[in-house]
Amino acid sequence: MAEALSFAPAAKNYKMIYFIYGEDSYRAKRKLEEIILGYKKVHKSGLNLIYIDAGEYSFKDFYSNLRATSMFAEKKLAVLKNVFNDEKFQEGFLENIKSIENVEDIVVIFEDEMPDKRTKFFKTLQKCAKCQEFDFLSPAMLRKWAEQEFEKNKAKINPDALDLLLSFVKNDMWRMSNEINKLSNYKKGFIIEKKDIELLVKPNIENDIFKTIEALASNDKKQALSLLHKHFEDGDNALYLLSMISYQFRNLLIIKELQDSKQPYAMVVKKSGLHPFVVQKSFYLCDRFSMVELKKIYRKIFQIDSDIKTGKIEAETALDMLLSEI
Repeated sequence: MAEALSFAPAAKNYKMIYFIYGEDSYRAKRKLEEIILGYKKVHKSGLNLIYIDAGEYSFKDFYSNLRATSMFAEKKLAVLKNVFNDEKFQEGFLENIKSIENVEDIVVIFEDEMPDKRTKFFKTLQKCAKCQEFDFLSPAMLRKWAEQEFEKNKAKINPDALDLLLSFVKNDMWRMSNEINKLSNYKKGFIIEKKDIELLVKPNIENDIFKTIEALASNDKKQALSLLHKHFEDGDNALYLLSMISYQFRNLLIIKELQDSKQPYAMVVKKSGLHPFVVQKSFYLCDRFSMVELKKIYRKIFQIDSDIKTGKIEAETALDMLLSEI
């Protein structure tokens, strides 16, 4: 947990730079909103709340704003976004980092995507800033979080309904929050059941594509093609569907390679770099394919992608052919 920030005029935090980032942009954004709300409670005018997008303003703009003398005896709160997209901004920040650390104002660097941890800027922030990384929640923690959100909405959900909701939405926290609000309002005063999830929540495309690959692994090409054509009927983009198929087979390749090297399950999760959800559902499927088969399929996907983009074949026809030939 990140330490609480103090915005009182006389307060002196030992860390003046805060760095919020991570794959889970939903919880990262909520943390940023919590900090901004805390600041506004103390400084209701909001005149010293500064927003700087590095894509629109230079480091010089930010630094001048930060160093300008305030008319009020209050701390400034400067929120910086998209700094990792601008090398010049990073260079300016690093050159002046000592003086930035010594001001009594608060600087929050916020990234709603995973930044490059290899950069000098990231490594420096790890040393001089109070950092909080928001990883995707583990399945158990995600379930607990969803239960708490339903409680906040004064709603109740059956365990099997929650299982289905989690399988449909997975770790997309933005969508999960929206679905929880929608279900809570729909069933106000009643318990949310599995049939409500089936009626109101559309499965994630990734989840559907996985079912397609499961059908292929079971040699049920009729079912696989039926699932694919359902996507076409729903208006899903064929190239996007191909990218999701590629993503699934890439994951199978990664897991299969670790399995073949006799890695235990826990090490497969750790070394693959994939979310435990992904490893858990893909693990058993790897037994249905050999490494040679997976590599052949992955090369075919790459070739089909190229053929579609160069106009050699229609995207929907190419996907039909791909599934028929696996």
